[in-house]
Amino acid sequence: MNSNELIKDLKNRKFKPVYLLHGEESFYIDQISDYIEESVLSAAEKGFNQTIFYGKDSDLMSILNAAKRYPMMSDYQVVLVKEAQDLKWGKDGDDDKKSADPLLSYFENPLPSTILVFCYRNGKFDKRKKTYKAIEKKGIIFESASIHENKVPGWIEGFVREKGYSIQIQASALMAEYLGNDLSKVANELEKLMLNVKAGQEISVNDIQNNIGISKEYNVFELQNAIARKDAFKVNQIINYFAENPKNNPIQLLLGALNSYFTKVLKYHYAGDKSPQGLASALGIAPFFVREYEQAARNYSKEKVFRVISYLRECDLKTKGVDASGNTEQGDLMKELMFKIIH
Repeated sequence: MNSNELIKDLKNRKFKPVYLLHGEESFYIDQISDYIEESVLSAAEKGFNQTIFYGKDSDLMSILNAAKRYPMMSDYQVVLVKEAQDLKWGKDGDDDKKSADPLLSYFENPLPSTILVFCYRNGKFDKRKKTYKAIEKKGIIFESASIHENKVPGWIEGFVREKGYSIQIQASALMAEYLGNDLSKVANELEKLMLNVKAGQEISVNDIQNNIGISKEYNVFELQNAIARKDAFKVNQIINYFAENPKNNPIQLLLGALNSYFTKVLKYHYAGDKSPQGLASALGIAPFFVREYEQAARNYSKEKVFRVISYLRECDLKTKGVDASGNTEQGDLMKELMFKIIH
């Protein structure tokens, strides 16, 4: 069951007595728990029938005592446990008897009028635990897995489409490159962006620059394009801009992006199917970007790509003070790295 299906069931008042929302991607956990908190009970019902706990400040017995109460002037009560990863759940692999027996007893026979929700963020709940198996039998377990970085542009396009907007391919790719695969962070930036763009309008690279602060001229994508062309003048322009604005262009972001980029160039060299569709699939990119990788592969042989990846690793070590002889200023390291790559 994905998040949309789960929320659809909630909208249709199809409730389970226990929910365990867990996983490395907090966006969907927050999306589901926010819906439960805001929409399951009416405003009048919430006063007596909605209880919110925080794992760090709570214990299982207090949560169970709340879950065992009957609702007042309502068909249901909601007991929401946020940051449930901070609760003391018992020993790994086998639950601690003193704390787990009452918990297991409740999960085996939960109160149908209680909707008990555990929000276990930033990690997976231990599936070996008896509590996990008990919840699985009587309730719903939803695992929110992190999304792979090459899927983020598509996720952005789907997110804005649901809100009544569209977005340029370059704009979604640029956001994904700079914001990474933390969907909560990406969604937050998109929400702010859409406040400044008319409904139904296509979000452009200009909108990204004006509202999020990512330069449309001096960014990692433009740098990759210049490197692919071996355009030394443009490469130096962008690197000088990065050096002057280190806070917005940290070298760690640059190294990660370039490592990913040259790994894809290497995949291009080894790809059996070099049709646009085959390459897009093998490289995990939109067909729109295939031509750029074709150019990069012409200018960088397999042997050169291996050397470039080695240069990136060396530079990463230097940023951490390892094998650094002389200056380790971010700007100087980036300039040295670019010289090695394009020559």
